[in-house]
Amino acid sequence: MEELDSFVLREIGMLARCVQSISDINFKELHLQKGQYIYLTRICENPGISQIDLATMLKVDKSSTTKAIPKLEEAGYICKKRDADDKRLWRLYPEDKGMKVYEAVVTEENRNISVCFNGFSDGEKEAALSFVRKMRENIEEDWKEIKKYKGDAE
Repeated sequence: MEELDSFVLREIGMLARCVQSISDINFKELHLQKGQYIYLTRICENPGISQIDLATMLKVDKSSTTKAIPKLEEAGYICKKRDADDKRLWRLYPEDKGMKVYEAVVTEENRNISVCFNGFSDGEKEAALSFVRKMRENIEEDWKEIKKYKGDAE
């Protein structure tokens, strides 16, 4: 039986699921449904982003983004506007209500970061970011190839 070469991805997965679970619980009082905060934060940070670019940025299927956007729009967090040059594209913008919630989300994210990095030196924090970023960049190339192979035109 083949054995894992490293447990690093399992650790990263457990970390991500813990943060996701904590966030979903804490954001429920902001009336955000599970996982919606990741869409809202990126729209607030990138006003005018297209749905396709948002899906690519988040590394999610376009269908997931297509389902999440109307819910955020109905809740009054974001609005969609047609692209001035390409009428097929919709641009996503935060509403005032979305920006207020965004501030609460960033506060919670900063709390999670603080808990995760408890006991780390500044150098260890920088190294952790560098290592995880490099891992993401490495796997992102594979992700792009697989997405193309499966016929998902970015």
